[in-house]
Amino acid sequence: MTLHRQSLILTENCPIRDVLDRLGDRWTVLVLHELAGGTLRFTEVRKRIADISPRMLAQTLRRLEQDGLVRREVFPTVPPRVDYALTALGSSFFERIEMLAQWASDHHDEVRAARQAYVAPAANAPL
Repeated sequence: MTLHRQSLILTENCPIRDVLDRLGDRWTVLVLHELAGGTLRFTEVRKRIADISPRMLAQTLRRLEQDGLVRREVFPTVPPRVDYALTALGSSFFERIEMLAQWASDHHDEVRAARQAYVAPAANAPL
């Protein structure tokens, strides 16, 4: 069995790793945060998350839909309209991470200041 296959089996057998690896990426929480306010179109999500590329947003929405957290609804208009909304599962997940997102917002300045003040131990070691 290859190392990659062994790693894949370990991930699949650990529910925490399996779910949080997928949901803990750079964009997932931001996308869920925007959709928590209600149904949005692709362009609306993209405007609200200014630094996400269209390709990354499409990939993130696709993964969230695949995991059952986001519902994608296509309307047969010209041009086609596509709406994205949280599912019940997505809402229940966001309820749990909302406190974390609020903590990050409340303490962002402190964390940034700590990063600025941090001097790596190796940088102070004598040569």
